[in-house]
Amino acid sequence: MSWWSNFKAKRALKRALDVHELDYANWQRDVEIFQKIEKAFELAVKGEDSVPNNTVQKKGEIILWQGQGQLHETGRTPGRYQGTSQGFSIPLVGGIRYRVGAQRGTFVAGEEVRAYKEVGQVLLTTERVLFNGQMNTKEWAFSKWNGASTNLDESNYIFHVSNRQKTSGILVGPTQGREFNRFLAQAINCAEEGIDVVLKSVRTQLKELAEDEPKRPTAASIESARVAKLEIEAPKN
Repeated sequence: MSWWSNFKAKRALKRALDVHELDYANWQRDVEIFQKIEKAFELAVKGEDSVPNNTVQKKGEIILWQGQGQLHETGRTPGRYQGTSQGFSIPLVGGIRYRVGAQRGTFVAGEEVRAYKEVGQVLLTTERVLFNGQMNTKEWAFSKWNGASTNLDESNYIFHVSNRQKTSGILVGPTQGREFNRFLAQAINCAEEGIDVVLKSVRTQLKELAEDEPKRPTAASIESARVAKLEIEAPKN
């Protein structure tokens, strides 16, 4: 092998190892998460919560997951008048003035924005998502669930429910976003299919994850993959 071919082979191996390191970390994280989900649903079968909490629960409702998050809702910036105004102001005391007269012009509503509020406790149950803060409380019941969306790193969630016109959601952050995402999916499945069905599905998922453990690449495996690719791309006679 020439020095140039050797250099390209080493570079390809380094790139493959970098990709493998990321894939393996995500795979390992998913295994840990699904093991936690399995334990949560094993407790749920017994009618027990997976985490201690002071939440007032509905009959038969079970807590599956708990964490911290920031509530956000669709809001508007302050509106304004376009045009002129008329009238005059009367000085009172301490620099305070009282305006007499009326606005003249057209009122323009503010733009819709995502308004971030306080940080509080987030809980996933077999029936809903809950947010408990000092000044705000919110729930998103799966029975009224229309869907949800998240960003690429799974850190921010917007929930769509049929009993509200405006969307709202939770920012859980990238550290626990992946875990929240997978717990949320199983909680929704639980509301639709039941605890026993989800527990069976989670155990199947763990077996499949064990079979799909990313294999560490070697120079030989990379060369074999390269040759196979060339054979596939080669023109057929």
